[in-house]
Amino acid sequence: MSFRGMISGAALIALIAGGALAVEARPQTQPQTATAQPSPLPATRALFDSYVAADKMPGIVGAFGVGDRPTVFVSAGRIADGPAAAAAGPDSLWRVYSMTKPITAMAAMILIEEGKIRLDQPVSDFIPAFRDMKVQLGPDTLETRPAARPITIRNLLTHTAGLGYNIITKGPLLKEYERLGLNPAAVNAQLEAQARLTRPATLEEFANRVAQAPLIADPGTKWSYSIGLDVMGRVIEVASGMSFDGFVQKRIFDPLRMTSSYWTVPQSEVGRFATNYLFLGDKRVPLDPAATSVWLSPPSFPYGGAGLVMSARDYDRFLHALQDGGTLDGVRVMKPATAALMMSNLLPPGADFTGAAATTGGTTAGTKMGFGAGGSVFLEDKPGGPSKGTYGWGGAAGTVAWVDPGRHVRGVIMVNYFPGEKWPMREEALNALLADAARYK
Repeated sequence: MSFRGMISGAALIALIAGGALAVEARPQTQPQTATAQPSPLPATRALFDSYVAADKMPGIVGAFGVGDRPTVFVSAGRIADGPAAAAAGPDSLWRVYSMTKPITAMAAMILIEEGKIRLDQPVSDFIPAFRDMKVQLGPDTLETRPAARPITIRNLLTHTAGLGYNIITKGPLLKEYERLGLNPAAVNAQLEAQARLTRPATLEEFANRVAQAPLIADPGTKWSYSIGLDVMGRVIEVASGMSFDGFVQKRIFDPLRMTSSYWTVPQSEVGRFATNYLFLGDKRVPLDPAATSVWLSPPSFPYGGAGLVMSARDYDRFLHALQDGGTLDGVRVMKPATAALMMSNLLPPGADFTGAAATTGGTTAGTKMGFGAGGSVFLEDKPGGPSKGTYGWGGAAGTVAWVDPGRHVRGVIMVNYFPGEKWPMREEALNALLADAARYK
């Protein structure tokens, strides 16, 4: 995710507050044309329509909100290739991949608020296998030395635990991750069958196997994208006494009325589930067709780092709750101080965040940034872009989400294709939003 694809809070406030037609769209059954009704975001709508017209993607949905005004949804195209596919809209379902991480982080922060977890508590208090961790002597060897300090909850939430990730780890450590089956993600049915030959069948066993692999660095000393939020799922299970997905459902999805968020997509909802595509050059081929998707069957265990399928409406509700300090529609899931802590810079001293590869769903920095619980945080205003305190993250299949709690602004864009950076959609969306904002100056 590139945060260059975010509009400044002040401009978006003026834009949406001034839009007389800023109404929340309801589910669509037929495609809408660009002229079906006037839009408060005409440049953004024109951009989205142009993507579909140029066959860069089957469909795209954006949701943008200011304060408690109705969310503005901008949709174009369909959820898959072919005229029979449903129109893309606020309730279409998309694989959000790493945008699962902030939701897992919220679950952890709820338990921190309740005193069942402490931010700087050793993970080994919940998962004893993490008691005596080892660190690689170098990237080309599995020889190790004892870790200088224990992994803490803070480390898991901020990718400073020293854990690897099969999407970025290389060399002998990657081979060790593959041997241990440390692949907490789904791609399609074919790859899933192979992954299950080695992947643990439970979250408990997954966490225990993670502890068997050496760390890439001492905990707290280096930011490196990781499976930390997946391990966090097991901590949540132990601390709450509930299954991880059960806790998320009860404490986040149900109270926030997020009714289109799934670890497993019900067969009854396949008609609104987008197909995920793979680009081979400029040719787009189905990678995970909705009708046969790997998400139609339960995962090995709920993946706290990349396991959710969600609608733009639901992710907007999650962001809206963060924007309003943990409360939405009169229902509080966390205290304002807890929400503020989640979206603050939680990095240990010296473990700086300078950006992550776009293929991970990460952000391109370009200004001073920190990292909160499950997402990056702007530590200063960026001219023409996000303001200080903006928090968010993206997904590997092109999705992006952000919230500026200071200016009460939020946004999410949903698409589904690999690689997520195939098109400069995030940067172009910023330019379109800025053009729309200029109409209200």
